[in-house]
Amino acid sequence: MNDMTPIPTTIKDWETDQEVRWCPGCGDYAVLKAVQRTMPELGVRPENTVFVSGIGCSSRFPYYMETYGFHTIHGRAPAFATGIKLANPELDVWIITGDGDALSIGGNHTMHVLRRNLDCQILLFNNEIYGLTKGQYSPTSRMGTRSPSTPFGSVDSPVSPCAYALGAGARFVARGIDVHKKLPEVLKAAHRHKGASFVEIFQNCIVYNDEVFGAFTEKKAAADNQIWLEAGEPMLFAGGAKGIILDKERLRLDVVDVTDGDWRGAGVIVHEPANRAVAHMLVEMPLGAFPMALGVLYDDPHPTFDEVVRMQNAQAAKGKSADLQALIAKGQTWQVEKEPRAE
Repeated sequence: MNDMTPIPTTIKDWETDQEVRWCPGCGDYAVLKAVQRTMPELGVRPENTVFVSGIGCSSRFPYYMETYGFHTIHGRAPAFATGIKLANPELDVWIITGDGDALSIGGNHTMHVLRRNLDCQILLFNNEIYGLTKGQYSPTSRMGTRSPSTPFGSVDSPVSPCAYALGAGARFVARGIDVHKKLPEVLKAAHRHKGASFVEIFQNCIVYNDEVFGAFTEKKAAADNQIWLEAGEPMLFAGGAKGIILDKERLRLDVVDVTDGDWRGAGVIVHEPANRAVAHMLVEMPLGAFPMALGVLYDDPHPTFDEVVRMQNAQAAKGKSADLQALIAKGQTWQVEKEPRAE
């Protein structure tokens, strides 16, 4: 029998009839549209796609995708996603989470899904605040953040989601911005990667943390304070007038001026996504002295958890036949028989 030609999908095939219920102006709307626009370009099918979320503003996401979806327990989306992928490896699994959901109550689960390298895409919406529960500070909130739970300003040192992911053993780490035109390209790269793809998305909470990322997202600041990384391309920003170099003596990155486009002469380094050491440096660059590193920071595939589990199970079952009765009767068993009733 000849294989059937796949029927292309459109954005309409990925939109549900559900009313989208986020605050007007929320960055979640932009991320939703970016995902819906990207899905047809991935060549995947809605009936083979699953979106799994935990608890939080972002976790309403599965309702708005015309796919299978699970709105699960606070911080536990990775556990559900793992079960789904192991039960049906052919499914395309996406985890939707937030900075509080993934890095506070769900920090342990996030760590393990990354180190295990489950084949899935993890989109972490980072607005540096708890939006759903009315604006308390979150694990990513900056020191000094005033909120109902930190009226005098937060004294906690914030979590860096991408540094956390790298430290947990993630093999793909990327960053994007909710309203940026390059976000779909980041999503496509995450989907191409076989394994756990971790994407931090800077998402503006217009109600409780408006413009917290303005220093690098505002139009007037973007050119000087954003650097979009591309594999095999020099690390340039500010319209090519500045670049990133590696100071090998001090083992650190620095910013240099680039004259007349001579980035080689300035010592600007080329982005190699498989270089884990440089990825750590890019993630830790302080904004102000450096631009915000965006795009694919790290990409180095490794065998996936679900793939290895399937291989292990196949090896264990090799040469054996399934016999449930023999399994039940194995070891010490007793058979209780009913004595015949005396007449």
